[in-house]
Amino acid sequence: MTTPAHEITVEEIFESQERTGFRSFLADVRRWPIIPIFILSLVVICAIFADVISPNERDKQDLRARTSAPFWKAECGVEPDGRKQTPTFDNCRTGGNKYLLGADPLGRGLLTRIIHGARISLTLAAVSIAVGTIVGTTLGLMAGYFGGIIDEIIMRVTDIVTSIPYLLLALIIVIVLGQNFGVIVLVLALASWPGIVRLVRGQALQLRELDYVALAKVAGSSTFRILYSHILPGVSNTIVVATTLQVGSIILAEAILSFLGAGIPPPTPSWGSMVSDGRSYLNTAWWVAFFPGMAIFLTVMSFNFIGDWLRDKWDPRLRQL
Repeated sequence: MTTPAHEITVEEIFESQERTGFRSFLADVRRWPIIPIFILSLVVICAIFADVISPNERDKQDLRARTSAPFWKAECGVEPDGRKQTPTFDNCRTGGNKYLLGADPLGRGLLTRIIHGARISLTLAAVSIAVGTIVGTTLGLMAGYFGGIIDEIIMRVTDIVTSIPYLLLALIIVIVLGQNFGVIVLVLALASWPGIVRLVRGQALQLRELDYVALAKVAGSSTFRILYSHILPGVSNTIVVATTLQVGSIILAEAILSFLGAGIPPPTPSWGSMVSDGRSYLNTAWWVAFFPGMAIFLTVMSFNFIGDWLRDKWDPRLRQL
């Protein structure tokens, strides 16, 4: 005796389509780093248009509003019957709080300074990563291609640099040369080039033995042409992934230096210095340190996720199903 076939209803068809659409969305989220790209896009927009989108003046102080609470914790206006109004940004601003995320110990708006701090952090990271990548790639190509005494000298110098405590070296350089943009870039670049040297050297050792490099030598190509026309394209994917992964580390290093007082000097806003300003107010005004810390966390996390995604995308051995 056969069981009657189940009739598919219209509701079940719609539910199946919804499940398929949700699974497709999850697959897209897994395939593409949508959330990290959105966060970094927001940070880049803040850095580029900081002067336009900032709700307050960057360095204007209002000591009457020092360590003001975010709008949902601030004292707002009152109703005609004497009851406090429900916290919203508009009525809290009317009630005396003009800062969306609160104010720092000098009465400057946290949101405005976080937006301007994005410009400083991304600029320092971009310049120092560019310098470190150029130096590291050049030294790595020379070490891997020439070998011998050149390889030995470059790698021993790299070992010496990586063995020096970075924070101690950075603090000494800043104390000796002073706090300015160029010195901070130099300090951050020192942390970025050794890792790139090792990666590029390892791949250059393999690529120099390939047939197309030998044919280029037979054809009379110069050393410079072989390095930058034949070997460099073979290591470009590795360089891009390595630099992407290092951006987060550079932003974190700059934040640590600023936290220790060795970063960009005030009143220029920096996420690390803002966290440092709020460490004495964690019990009474936690938002002073929390929101800049969250900006550092989200930016570094997004760069790391995108770096991992690029590594998996460009290396078939690491690509997940």
